[in-house]
Amino acid sequence: MTEIIDGEALAAEIREGVAEAVDEFAAAGVTPGLATVLMSTDPASETYVEMKQRDCEEVGIDGIHVEVDPDAPPQELFDRIEELNAGEAANGILVQMPLPDHADERTAQATVDPAKDVDGFHPANVGRLVAGEPRFRPCTPHGIQRLLAEAGVDTEGADVVVVGRSNIVGRPLANLLTRRAADGNATVTVCHSRTDDLAAHTRRADVVVAAAGVPELIGREEVTDDTTVIDVGINRVERDGESTLVGDADFDALDGYVDAITPVPGGVGPMTRAMLLYNTVLATREQTGVDVPLP
Repeated sequence: MTEIIDGEALAAEIREGVAEAVDEFAAAGVTPGLATVLMSTDPASETYVEMKQRDCEEVGIDGIHVEVDPDAPPQELFDRIEELNAGEAANGILVQMPLPDHADERTAQATVDPAKDVDGFHPANVGRLVAGEPRFRPCTPHGIQRLLAEAGVDTEGADVVVVGRSNIVGRPLANLLTRRAADGNATVTVCHSRTDDLAAHTRRADVVVAAAGVPELIGREEVTDDTTVIDVGINRVERDGESTLVGDADFDALDGYVDAITPVPGGVGPMTRAMLLYNTVLATREQTGVDVPLP
């Protein structure tokens, strides 16, 4: 029987722990703050930001929202980020991607104070991650680690195949899973669009992380009945004249076959948002020196 790894339930536990940490900060006169910066009218980006702001409200974090005209010169965006860097209200800063074509994403990420970079995308934070000493673990990879632990997967010595090499998921996850740490010590292979015979790699894996952005790429031919599948994909497809969400794994084909799998939605997505709150609490602790337990 396949275990369905419930990201919603685990995320709720983490949010509860964050709320308890926020209460302890309040007793010390500190209110954690998370700033979201939006330079887009893309409906999906607007929805993501709204969800993150609601998450902040739910746990008692001060949500600070900054909007920049998508047609404004990039320097206006960078100036607003610098204002947040200099102020004390925001302990964490998240710049919602993607940005308009005329605004460079890497420059925006590098403008954020590394100590407030709760996404973990600043070059200094990426360097620390690669060196094995992360300041902030990027939210989706960290959420995946927590999901694996929840499912009882021991990564020490495990064979993990990550399908996808993005700077947001694939590469940082590979670095985290190969760290000398209790939730690391795995042997990791990163596959991608140029990989020959993908199934030859994934079928030998104890864990397959599907993060390629290709609907239902991973089916029964790519795994065995002992595989744990973590599905990062969120793809909208048309079926029977209706729009529906599917992952990068074929859930219907794998449910009842693989050892464990995350659903879409309800798997990795909620954990990504929960770990953003976690990183905000971590940033607040480091900046204020108020020592509170992390969930």
